[in-house]
Amino acid sequence: MKLSLGKLPPALLTRYILDMTGAPSEELVVRPGVGLDFGVVKLRSGFLIVSSDPVTGIARNAGRHAVVVSANDVATSGNRASFMQSVILLPERVDEGTVKELTSKMADTAQRLGITIIGGHTEVTPGLARPIVMTTAFAIAPSFVTAGGAKVGDTLMMTKSAGIEGTAILAEEAARRGASPATVRRASRFLERMSIVDEAEKAFETGFVHAMHDCTEGGVLGAVYEMGVASHLGLEVDEREIPVAGETRAVCAVLGVDPLRLMGSGALLIAAEGGTEEAVRSALAPLGTPVTSIGRFRKGGRTLIQKKGGRRTLIRDSPTDELWRVEGTAHLVST
Repeated sequence: MKLSLGKLPPALLTRYILDMTGAPSEELVVRPGVGLDFGVVKLRSGFLIVSSDPVTGIARNAGRHAVVVSANDVATSGNRASFMQSVILLPERVDEGTVKELTSKMADTAQRLGITIIGGHTEVTPGLARPIVMTTAFAIAPSFVTAGGAKVGDTLMMTKSAGIEGTAILAEEAARRGASPATVRRASRFLERMSIVDEAEKAFETGFVHAMHDCTEGGVLGAVYEMGVASHLGLEVDEREIPVAGETRAVCAVLGVDPLRLMGSGALLIAAEGGTEEAVRSALAPLGTPVTSIGRFRKGGRTLIQKKGGRRTLIRDSPTDELWRVEGTAHLVST
């Protein structure tokens, strides 16, 4: 079977990846699983929280993206990453200016997030069309939550809006297809909304949060599906309540893209104890981060989406991200 671009589907992950963990360890307290953003190792005092992520689909701002995506995954534990390693693979005929721009953006972004880059590996690699940057973020913390900790009756809350990262990446292609210059300028600035570190930390500090997950590949619908699977619970989401920014709607309309299936780094999903929604909103208010209730966890194992008119549809798998479809047909990524 030929595989599609993007993350492996959950069935293949379960079949070929998740159990391939080498030697067993009693210190591994969160093992690999569908929808889980990080692994956790028990230390003598506290926990080591670790997450790795690649940036493969973009050339511009790859350094900033690479730091943010791994820091975001660790942040869904409720803790900030303190350290990071990187692996940078560069295409042939790359120049020094490209290396300088990439690594300086990594350093600047890490400094803003309070992360120390402690090492890694960098090389020029044959066969690449653009740089590939992989980062591993580390946090040491006394406690944590995972995407798999939601409880029956929890409210599913979402920060910011759908398709944040994808909106920024697709802005230039939308401009070529007729989106207004003003829309394109605003959409390009969505990169500034990609970090969830502050909001995840503040939400966790309330003590009312049972689980968190960030919206990455597959967008909001991919993230809610993964969160339901990780928590072994049913989940009913009201599609009409999912916030979508005007710029995202405009970009998606021009490109024929579903904003709910578009790469969504920058939006955080929160499973909050029922009745504590206002406490979570209040905790995030000083950050200027909007939070919307979009669904509820329940018994069972199905993720249902309620659409306009009351019709319900079932999400049977994590959807392929819309970004891959556009990139494959429009060559939107420059090198």
